[in-house]
Amino acid sequence: MSTVSTTTYLELSQEGGGAHKFYEVSVDGPVVTVRYGRIGAPGQTQTTTFPSVAKAQAAAAKKVGEKVRKGYAPAVPGQRAPRAVTRRQVASAPSTARAVAPVLWRFGTGSSAFGIHVDDDRCWVGNQAGDVFTLDHEGGVLARFSLPDGVKCLVADDFWIYAGCDDGRVYDLSSKLPFAAYDIAADVDIFWLDIHEGVLNVSDRDGRLTVIDHEDEHQWTRRSQGEHAWMVRADDRAVYHGHHRGVTAYAPDGGGELWHTPTRGGVLFGWQEDDTVYAGTAHRVVQRLSKATGTVEATYACDSAVYSCATSPGGRFVFAGDAASSVYCFDRDGTRLWKLGTGGGSALSMQYRDERLYLVTTDGSLVCVDASEAAVSAAQQGTVPVVRDVKLAAALPTYAPATAVAAVATVDRAPSGAVVVECVRHDGRVRVHVVSEGYDGSWNVQFPRAIREPGARYVVDALHPAAGGFYRVRGEIRRLL
Repeated sequence: MSTVSTTTYLELSQEGGGAHKFYEVSVDGPVVTVRYGRIGAPGQTQTTTFPSVAKAQAAAAKKVGEKVRKGYAPAVPGQRAPRAVTRRQVASAPSTARAVAPVLWRFGTGSSAFGIHVDDDRCWVGNQAGDVFTLDHEGGVLARFSLPDGVKCLVADDFWIYAGCDDGRVYDLSSKLPFAAYDIAADVDIFWLDIHEGVLNVSDRDGRLTVIDHEDEHQWTRRSQGEHAWMVRADDRAVYHGHHRGVTAYAPDGGGELWHTPTRGGVLFGWQEDDTVYAGTAHRVVQRLSKATGTVEATYACDSAVYSCATSPGGRFVFAGDAASSVYCFDRDGTRLWKLGTGGGSALSMQYRDERLYLVTTDGSLVCVDASEAAVSAAQQGTVPVVRDVKLAAALPTYAPATAVAAVATVDRAPSGAVVVECVRHDGRVRVHVVSEGYDGSWNVQFPRAIREPGARYVVDALHPAAGGFYRVRGEIRRLL
């Protein structure tokens, strides 16, 4: 007797402030295949084989029921338009600099790349293919995260590292397996994002600023005076939003406008220090603005449109990357100290750390430049090191987003000092609270939505309090049986 195959296709699309995704469950005999992701994209696929057809059908029905209770509804594939995604179109002309920068090593990611973050231990780079690679400071490739869609940017919020992707999700990369931490509304064509104390700030094509809290819930939206908002930076005092008419600062609580400053050209990139914010513009300048008043304090003149900028600690040196494959260094007051060619495309993102300048260039490479005074001086005289081309290791660890976690039978089998949390239903939503002693049980825990289930308990390595009155997970998460 032939086996009957069935497929159930569901979508969740909330244009005013929710998700834009699909969930498909197919049963073919004892095999259940689940496909899910952003509407219009191929998505991810998981296949499970059950001991019998009956058990496969029961498991499929349970999965469908869970999604329907979350707001998914039956739909026809292809009828709803996919999420709007703008790929950043960039041109890179040959450098006009007389000398080439002292590049120490270069790593080709295999696709155009924009995201970069460098911390004490690792360099992070994300590309349009959805790959995020981690490397040590000498260029050794450590690991690879494989995300469902192109990486728009990488941001750090204290210990936590996040990747904003074209599927509308923001993935937490802080533990071994990435989790979806935020889901951005389908009507937001994401350009850039920043996260501060667990609060997500998103700038988009239409010049809007959207703010989402640690529970992945919409807080407020403001439409700026301009469009194409590539810059967003945040701190305790404000959210700084750069668009094609300048930079606007908004109060983090409620979004009231604090100040607006027109810039010399549309803003293409932003950077911040404690008291100042930097805007790189299409009109060949970086401008330093006071965070308190928006006053332009200094201007750093380049020879082409500025694609990226960064500073050394405290803003002692200001760096810029232009559309003509050159990088610049200025002193704080705006005097140009040097200009050098990258030797391989324009810098779309950059970060300075410990006398090194890390660039992500238009050819999809992560480039490490020796920015010490001695190395730059030698480069200006025509002496540069031999560039080391970094290759992928044959057995590189690769991690994909998780929708489940490993389980432990007892708390004793978890790491010493592990904390127990519990999923509870409150006002129609599933929240996570701390069960272990020594914590405020009324505070919510920022926790992956994919594994929230009323009554379920988990053990986590550690919890850290955040300024907004909630806890953040640090380390691994395990299901408590």
